[in-house]
Amino acid sequence: EVEKHSGVVLKGKPVSGETADRMVLKKARWILAKLDVVEVVSHDHITTGSRLPYLGKSYYTKLVVVPTADRVDVVFTHSQFLITVPSLRVEQETIQDAVNQFYRERALEKLPPRVEKLARKTGFTHQGVQIRRMTRRWGSCTATNRIILNTEAIKLPYTLIDYLIVHELVHTKIKDHSRSYWSLLARYVPNWKALDERMQELKM
Repeated sequence: EVEKHSGVVLKGKPVSGETADRMVLKKARWILAKLDVVEVVSHDHITTGSRLPYLGKSYYTKLVVVPTADRVDVVFTHSQFLITVPSLRVEQETIQDAVNQFYRERALEKLPPRVEKLARKTGFTHQGVQIRRMTRRWGSCTATNRIILNTEAIKLPYTLIDYLIVHELVHTKIKDHSRSYWSLLARYVPNWKALDERMQELKM
């Protein structure tokens, strides 16, 4: 099992170190995939040297103290997150709020154009896009065909973002998850099962 703070944890009957090594090597690809998933969604404590997820990758953060600053500011420089703080005594909650605001702004900037691009490509029509924070869903399609996407989706790689968007666009035609829905989705995303499994593994 791969846990957020403990890393790789072998559960079950006690085994020797050599056996444990063999088990880990045998599952190496699976473990790496799980670690990527954990890394994408986890950022409990933010400080210099910690990492933040963005568009499927994990980037180092650096806290920069600017005594004259009147608020916490987050900037992404293509290789790291620079977080300006008035002092190192700033509450974690304040830093988290600033980071969440960064994610929201980037989600508003990048996700709606992605929806439009994929809508044109697939031929589906919708009645607008809304970006908001959700605790249980990555996205949804309303009865009036309005596409709603979770702000947290901006942390995912584009392969999963695109799958999420097409998943919701298909709901403009079929509202449930019936066999006909999955059949229609497969026309546009042949590997939807693998992508859907990856989405299910991500915990918000």
